[in-house]
Amino acid sequence: MGTIKKVSGPLITATGMADAKMYDVVRVSNMKLIGEVIELRGDLASIQVYEETGGIGPGEPVESTGEPLSVELAPGLIESIYDGIQRPLDKIRATSGDRIVRGIEVNKLDHDKKWKFVPTSNVGDELKAGDVLGTVQETDAVLHKIMLPPDVEGKLTWIYSGEATVVEPIAKVMTKSGEVTLPMLQRWPVRRGRPYAQKLVPDEPMVTGQRVIDAFFPIAKGGVAAVPGPFGSGKTVVQHQLAKWADADIIVYIGCGERGNEMTDVLNEFPELKDPKTGLSLMKRTVLIANTSDMPVAAREASIYTGITIAEYFRDMGYKVAIMADSTSRWAEALREMSGRLEEMPGEEGYPAYLGSRLAEFYERAGVVKTLGSEGRVGAVSAIGAVSPPGGDISEPVSQATLRIVKVFWGLSSKLAYARHFPAIDWLQSYSLYSDKLEKWYDENVNEEWSKLISQAMSMLQEENELDEIVRLVGIDALSFKDRLTLEAARSIREDFLHQNAFHEVDTFSSLKKQYMLIKLIMTYYNLGIAALAQDAPFNKIADLPVREAIGRFKYVPEHECNARYTDIMRSLDEQMRALYEGGNENA
Repeated sequence: MGTIKKVSGPLITATGMADAKMYDVVRVSNMKLIGEVIELRGDLASIQVYEETGGIGPGEPVESTGEPLSVELAPGLIESIYDGIQRPLDKIRATSGDRIVRGIEVNKLDHDKKWKFVPTSNVGDELKAGDVLGTVQETDAVLHKIMLPPDVEGKLTWIYSGEATVVEPIAKVMTKSGEVTLPMLQRWPVRRGRPYAQKLVPDEPMVTGQRVIDAFFPIAKGGVAAVPGPFGSGKTVVQHQLAKWADADIIVYIGCGERGNEMTDVLNEFPELKDPKTGLSLMKRTVLIANTSDMPVAAREASIYTGITIAEYFRDMGYKVAIMADSTSRWAEALREMSGRLEEMPGEEGYPAYLGSRLAEFYERAGVVKTLGSEGRVGAVSAIGAVSPPGGDISEPVSQATLRIVKVFWGLSSKLAYARHFPAIDWLQSYSLYSDKLEKWYDENVNEEWSKLISQAMSMLQEENELDEIVRLVGIDALSFKDRLTLEAARSIREDFLHQNAFHEVDTFSSLKKQYMLIKLIMTYYNLGIAALAQDAPFNKIADLPVREAIGRFKYVPEHECNARYTDIMRSLDEQMRALYEGGNENA
């Protein structure tokens, strides 16, 4: 038991806390507000409080729970909507109405709901940490595996079959230190990464169905990416598209300090979105953490750790998990506020000097791993963080610290957004350090020409940028016909390939096979055009070739019709180009 000495917004200083440990959860004042010890000096503890501290003053009690900030992991996570410290918002609303009452205590998971537990291990089995005891069909889309906790291993002496709550015993294991009774529920401290057997090198792309990402700037399963961009450039829509279409089994979406209306959009849209894999609601494989900008600032920091710990738990089952953090800039603002109140020496722009290492701690928990357990399951967590630099200036500290850590940079451009080109990912600024590693996978699994075509298309876009400078200075007539054809083909890459309508029922998702066909059509047009120019075919007729409209409309062709349509367009392209020069100069 300690006593409040000073209150400074979300930071409280308490005396008599000599027995407390770093990151212990404490209950502050008679209202029992949730806080966490973030600094200890003798018997003085600095506590960041995750609830509003108005009306609290010196002399009030502070009680330590002796435990770190932890999440509850068990069936019931999927389809849940939590605040930053894993309090279920639907339960809070049922208890206290539309506002979160200070000091409210609710179970993080439903401790009364019965789940049907189906054992997969047998009495007498020698089990290792991480082995699967049994399964629960949590939703139609997710089979929840009940695993042995990372610190328990031994001989299974009893196992239950049938319906049970998450807190009732379902197994007994004889360990070296005695018999342990296990429920389905595990508790895990959020600031500590869950253990695994081995970290692997990511070598397979996380297919998103977004052409600019999959073709030009791919992310690997278990990779890390940042989406920086100014207000209105489409960060949230990009993350929604990834949440809906990415090749992941489980989605963890964190609204970290987001505006309330953006989280409302997520809460309204996700239950209605049809999951392309299962045909069910997208919520059937999603966990939402809704930490809005009007909630206490300190809770933003906890929300990021809560989300990544839940993601690691599903990774340990052998699932591929994608975690979306929107946005890490507001998380960094919480760090800046707490650092200022702790009177620490500020770094650049007032952010704490340890900003980079805190961001790295979060992103390094992503990755492909061989999980604990004798099965040798492989799971992955792919982390995608949105960054909201003020005015879109990515030279500010949060963007720069993030770029030093992540391997993929999808830089959103306000210029493209104002031109209504979405996704507004700037192909001249963005990059992916996974591209070289993934080339082999694409060439083997999509088409052997994939890498060559994408490389040629990227070169063409860079060449277009250089030619644009000349056109602006001296006009288009100064260019050779070959350069003008390059501009035409580059425009086709931009408008037909890179531009993608998230709200069009067909264009919202492109399979890798369809992406290959579309880029192949555009590059074939360019190569045949170069050959036609060499045969003295007129440039104007090459530029106005009727088949170009069919190439542009190919992205709206449903997947099952793509093969036939691709063959038709290729044949028309060859015939129309041939007709331009086979008649000699009489076509001019």
